[in-house]
Amino acid sequence: MNIIKTKIPITSILNTSSKNFDYEDSFMGTYNDNQNLNGITDIGKAFFTSGPKWVEVLFSLRNKTVSIFGLKTTGKSENIEKQLESFKCNPGDQLGLFKVFFKNENEIILGEDDKHLNFRVSIFVNDSEKGTKTLTISTTVSFNNWFGKLYFFPVRPFHKLIVPTILKGIIKKIEQDKKR
Repeated sequence: MNIIKTKIPITSILNTSSKNFDYEDSFMGTYNDNQNLNGITDIGKAFFTSGPKWVEVLFSLRNKTVSIFGLKTTGKSENIEKQLESFKCNPGDQLGLFKVFFKNENEIILGEDDKHLNFRVSIFVNDSEKGTKTLTISTTVSFNNWFGKLYFFPVRPFHKLIVPTILKGIIKKIEQDKKR
């Protein structure tokens, strides 16, 4: 499975906003889904369960560290599967640190606004060749103050590892679901 660095999809809500971001990146992978078995809600839910254990450990460390500074944390992430049962990925829904800002049949925009920075994550599905789809995860960050820049400095290299890893995990999950 090949994950490539790309640009924010042209028709993504993130790309159509006129806002300039302090940071942005996008990663894309392809998968086969001839029968449209995985809708955007399924893919949005998979975003929360497709990361490896080391990503959970990093988020836990992040939460412990930033709580000292009064930043938002994910809270208790116990039993994420149970939380996902009622999570519909609809605007206003929240799971951990991620609030849903937008959803249509091809895209979900997740994110959060905090005192140091605001971020958005786009999960974007696009049909390419017959039966093949592309899945792109894009992230934008806007710094609200110097602390946002300071916070993101050590986060940035990890982010560039985490997002492609989660994207691979989502595609792997989609491919496994197809076989069932």
